[in-house]
Amino acid sequence: MFPVNRIDSPLPKRDALTLPPPFLRWFADKGWRPRAHQLELLSRAEAGESTLLIAPTGAGKTLAGFLPSLVDLTRRGRIPPGSVFVGIHTLYISPLKALAVDIERNLMKPVGEMGLPVRIENRTGDTPQGKRQRQKSNPPDILLTTPEQLALLLADGEAGRFFKDLRYLVLDELHSLVTSKRGHLLSLGLARLRRLAPRLQSIGLSATVAEPMELQRWLVAQPPDGDNHAGLITVSGGAKPEISILRSDKHVPWAGHSARYAIADVYEAIKAHGTTLLFVNTRSQAEMLFQELWTINDDHLPIALHHGSLDVAQRRKVEAAMAENRLRAVVATSTLDLGIDWGDVDLVVHVGAPKGASRLAQRIGRSNHRMDEPSRALLVPANRFEVMECQAALDANYIGAQDTPPIGRGALDVLAQHVLGRACASPFDAVELHEEITSALPYRDLAWETFERVVDLVATGGYALRTYERYARIRKTKEGLWRVSNPMVAQQYRLNVGTIVESPMLSVRLVKRNARGSLGRGGISLGKVEEYFLEMLSPGDTFLFSGKVLRFEGIRENECLVSQAFSFDPKVPSYAGGKFPLSTYLAMQVRKMLADPARRAPLPDQVRDWLALQQDVSMLPPEDQLLIETFPRGSRHYMVIYAFEGRLAHQTLGMLITRRLDRAGLKPLGFVATDYSLAVWALDDLGAAFRAGAPPLGDLLDEDMLGDDLEAWLNESFLLKRTFRNCAVIAGLIDQRHPGKEKTGRQITVSADLIYDVLRMHEPDHILLEATRNDAATGLLDIDRLGSMLKRIKGHVAHRRLDRISPLAIPVMLEIGRESVHGEAQDFLLTEAADELISEAMGLTEE
Repeated sequence: MFPVNRIDSPLPKRDALTLPPPFLRWFADKGWRPRAHQLELLSRAEAGESTLLIAPTGAGKTLAGFLPSLVDLTRRGRIPPGSVFVGIHTLYISPLKALAVDIERNLMKPVGEMGLPVRIENRTGDTPQGKRQRQKSNPPDILLTTPEQLALLLADGEAGRFFKDLRYLVLDELHSLVTSKRGHLLSLGLARLRRLAPRLQSIGLSATVAEPMELQRWLVAQPPDGDNHAGLITVSGGAKPEISILRSDKHVPWAGHSARYAIADVYEAIKAHGTTLLFVNTRSQAEMLFQELWTINDDHLPIALHHGSLDVAQRRKVEAAMAENRLRAVVATSTLDLGIDWGDVDLVVHVGAPKGASRLAQRIGRSNHRMDEPSRALLVPANRFEVMECQAALDANYIGAQDTPPIGRGALDVLAQHVLGRACASPFDAVELHEEITSALPYRDLAWETFERVVDLVATGGYALRTYERYARIRKTKEGLWRVSNPMVAQQYRLNVGTIVESPMLSVRLVKRNARGSLGRGGISLGKVEEYFLEMLSPGDTFLFSGKVLRFEGIRENECLVSQAFSFDPKVPSYAGGKFPLSTYLAMQVRKMLADPARRAPLPDQVRDWLALQQDVSMLPPEDQLLIETFPRGSRHYMVIYAFEGRLAHQTLGMLITRRLDRAGLKPLGFVATDYSLAVWALDDLGAAFRAGAPPLGDLLDEDMLGDDLEAWLNESFLLKRTFRNCAVIAGLIDQRHPGKEKTGRQITVSADLIYDVLRMHEPDHILLEATRNDAATGLLDIDRLGSMLKRIKGHVAHRRLDRISPLAIPVMLEIGRESVHGEAQDFLLTEAADELISEAMGLTEE
C-alpha cells in the first residue's frame, strides 16, 4: 500500500521540512523515503488546494491521499476523551465495501508502528448498527465509508455537528465513482459537505482517467458563472504490464461466453504461479468457472470464490485468506477489481473479453501491486470475436488508451432522493438548496424550473398523485422552509437510500386462452427468467424457453404470461452478451483491425484463417463503412449487420428495423443481437426485395427511426415500465424496504406499473417520466450510441448479396434458436451447429 523510494534514491525536496519526526524515524527504520508525488500532494494540501492525483497502480496513491491527514492529526495531537466533541477529521470514500475494509487493515499497520494519535474505523452496509451509533457520538479521526453511507450520515439531524471539523475528503478510484448514479449522489453529498465544512479540501485518487479535467472540476464547487477545478499531479512511469492472450491448441468457439475450452489451460496457469486472481464479468460466469476449476483440481489447490451475492462473512473470509497468501486462486467479479492491495498476486486471468480498455487496466493492476514491477495478465477469450476484442484491449493498454465514459448530466431521480435526504436532516430553504446543488458538476446546469418540479415530486408526487397523502413526504412551514411530513418519512428514507436497484427474476407461466379469447388464470410454471430480457419484448413476440417456443402475452403482477406458440421460429430467441456492453473505443479498434491486415497479424491462426475466408467469399467490414450481408438459408432469408456498437444498441436497432421491414411488407420473423452484429430474418428475400425497388438499405438505417418508430415501440414494450420502476425506487416514490420487512419484487413492480399507467394517462410530462426516458436513452436502449452510428454510416453502407451464410455471420447465426442448455452440453451443441454452418459457408459464392 505504501510504495516508497529506497534510501539510496535522490531525496525529494521539502522532505525534512514537511514530515513530523515520527514519520522520518519510520521511513529511516524501513530504509525508505517518500516519493516526490507524495510530498507534492502534502505540500499542496497544506497550501489549501484540492488536488487530483493520477498515478499508476502501485505508485503509493493511498499513502499520498492520507499523508496530509496523518500529518495534520499528528500535529494536532490526541484530544482527551470527553473534553469536547470533535467531529471526524478525514472522510475516505470507496466504491467498494471490500476496499474500505482493506484500506483500514493496511492503514492501521504504519499508524500503529509510528504510534500516531489517530483513530481509524470503517462504516459500510456490513457494519453493525451498534457500532454505527457509537461512531456518531464518538467519531473516529478517519472514517472509511461508501457513497450510500455518506448519504445516510448527511440525512441525520446531527450531520452539521458530525462534519463540522472535516478537513479532508479522500475519494479513491474516483474514475469509477463519478460516471454512474452513485457518482451523482456522491457529487450532491460533496456539495453538502462543502456547506457544512467550509475548510474542506478534496483529494481524488485515480489510476485510469480519460479526461482528467472533468475529474478536476468534479472535485470542487462550480461557480454560477465560469469554471473551477482542482489541481493535478500526474505520475508517469511504472513498469509496463506483461499481457498475453491465451493460445490454446483447442478449437476457439464461434460463439458463447463460457470459455470452457480453456479451463485446462487456465488451471495450468494457476499451478505455474503463486497466487492468481481470475476475473469474469457476471456472477453466473464466476460460479461456472469456480465449479469447473474445482472439478479438475486434482492437486487440491486452495481456490475460492468472491462476488456480491455471497454472504458477507464468506467474502471477508476470502479477503483475509488472500491477504495472508493462503489461496492459490480467487474467482471474482467486479467486487475485487478496484484498488485492493493484493501485493502477492502473481497473475491476473481475465476470462471473457474485458469490454473496455480502462476496465482491463484496472483489473490487471491487481497483479504485482507495485509500481516498479510489471503486472502480469492472461486474457482468455470465450469466442472468436472476443479474440479480436482482447487483442484490441491489449494494444490499448500498451499505448495507455482509456475509455472511461463521460460524467454526464445529473439524474433527476437521484436529485429527488437527495432533496428528501436534505429535508430529513433539517428544514431547508429551496433557493439555498438550489444554489448548493448547482455547485456540483453534474448539476451545474440544473434549471430552477426543473428543480422546482423535483421538489414538487418529493412534496406531492406530482399533479396526478397529489391527492394521495402517502406521496406528501415534505411540507412547507410558515417560515417558507421545507421539512419532512412526519418521522416515518425519515425512517423510510434511511431504509431505502442508494441508487442500486436489483433486477428481479420473473416467473414464466404458461396459460391458455378461454373461449372468449381472454387469458385464463392458473397455468403451468416453467421457471424464472431475468426481467432485463422480458422488458425488451412486446406482446406477440415469441422466444425460446424451457425447450419451447413461447408467445409473450404480457406481464401480470410479477409473472411473465406466455402461451404456446405454434411455430418453431422464435422471434427474439436470445439476449446474448455479458454484464457489460462493448465500449465505443474497443468497438472502433475491432473495426480497424478487420480493415487492416497488419493489425490482424498477431491473431491466432484459426482466427486469421476465418477472416481470410470471409475476405475471399464476401468482404471484411471496411472501417468507414457498415457491412450488410443478405443470404438465404433453408426457407428463410437473413440480413446480418456488422455494426460493432454493443449489444444494447444492437438490440434497439433490431427492434426498430423489424418494425420498418414489417411496414414494407417484407415479413420479418425476428432478430438476434450480439456485441458485434445483428441478424434479422424474414420469409421474403431481403436482398432481392431491395433491388426490386423497396427502400434501399441506407434508408432502412436512416436516423429518423429514432423518432416515431422508437416512440411507437416504447409504447408497446414493457421497457419503459421497468425503467420507470427503477427511477421511482431511487426517487423514493416507491419503497423497497419497510421496518422489519422488505418488499418483494412483485410488490414493487405492481406499485410501479399502477403509478406509471396513471402518469402516462394524466400527466405525461411528469418529472419521473422525463427521468425514465433519459435513463432509457443512455442505458437499456443506448440510443445516443445508436444515433452516433446511424449518423456515421449515412451514405456509407456496403451491401453483399450472398448465396449462403458467410463465415463472419456464423457467430450471430449460432444465437438464433439456441436452446437454453447448460454445461458441456451447450458447448457440444454450439460446436455441432458451427460445424454445419461452416460447411455451408465453404461453398459460398457472391453474385
